[in-house]
Amino acid sequence: MQITDTHNHLYVEAFDDDRSEVVQRAIDKGVDRFFLPAIDSTYTDSMLSLQREYPDHIYLMAGLHPTHVKENMEEELAHVAQNLKRYKYFAIGEIGIDLYWDDSFIKEQRLAFKRQIQMAKEYELPIVIHSRDSFDEIIPILQEEEDEKLRGIFHCFTGNYGQAQTAIGLNMMLGIGGVVTFKNGGLDKFLGQIDLKHIVLETDAPYLAPTPYRGKRNEPAYLAEILQKMSEIYNIPDEEIAARTTENSKRIFGI
Repeated sequence: MQITDTHNHLYVEAFDDDRSEVVQRAIDKGVDRFFLPAIDSTYTDSMLSLQREYPDHIYLMAGLHPTHVKENMEEELAHVAQNLKRYKYFAIGEIGIDLYWDDSFIKEQRLAFKRQIQMAKEYELPIVIHSRDSFDEIIPILQEEEDEKLRGIFHCFTGNYGQAQTAIGLNMMLGIGGVVTFKNGGLDKFLGQIDLKHIVLETDAPYLAPTPYRGKRNEPAYLAEILQKMSEIYNIPDEEIAARTTENSKRIFGI
């Protein structure tokens, strides 16, 4: 069974002590593609190093995470633009707006989001959207930028059925992760009404571990728990969920 984790941060400090074991545990579970979103320039070297170590498994994104949009935004966006010219990337992400942690740079977050959408169009890449507490802020920007080149994924989608339909209408897929296994996560109430062709799977490791690991460090091997829950929701075998969501990931990332 081939499974794709479309969103994890294997390069961050949480994995410094056992990164190779974490990767191997995932591969042993059938997870053979890992898509890594960027945070900011301080992690670029670690991301590139990891990709060189696992060239058949690791796929990188370029971008500036909204919670890292600060006074040096222009410098960070220049770094993204420079890297896009130098290395092979499969998406611009994760980008977007975050109103959960801090809204003091909301103006800059909006600008960085728009500029990176435009970079994605220039390179004909999908975008991977971070939208914590900001779905209503993000949709008007996507509507302004909507054209035949706009496509992507709403990472860690936790919205309602109406929001899911809005996102899909803007040529976005839904990234479904550990929240789908949470008792009061809410996704299981309507997700079965969404055609599986609009869905990809993710862990967001080391964050948002699924039940029964909730509250602990997440890792890509735990995609198995997400897969099992999706199988229950759609009432089809794990293998079919894995195959169809993997095909979706190939389509969106151009593999």
